[in-house]
Amino acid sequence: MRILMLLSPLILSGCSSMHLAQDNWSGQDKAQHFIASAMLSAAANEYGQRQQNWSRDRSATFGLLFSVSLGAGKEFWDSRPGGSGWSWKDFAWDVAGASTGYAIWQLADH
Repeated sequence: MRILMLLSPLILSGCSSMHLAQDNWSGQDKAQHFIASAMLSAAANEYGQRQQNWSRDRSATFGLLFSVSLGAGKEFWDSRPGGSGWSWKDFAWDVAGASTGYAIWQLADH
């Protein structure tokens, strides 16, 4: 969590000059962002708890940050001059998917 807090100002400071996408809130790519993030979050939660024997809280933190960081990395890649542009809408779907994946993992875990 500390890393995310430290990197946020760095990432957000360049937003005014970065290449932004001109997209809408719906579409096939938004569903892909949501589903991929949900699956990554749940899988990383499972990995942390079952393979690393971490606590539920540590596994949850790892799963959420893993999934969200991959989404941020994808958007950062898209923001390069030849890319499609940073999309806050894609990133919002990434965060929603990661949260949903976490919730489903919590409900399925016994």
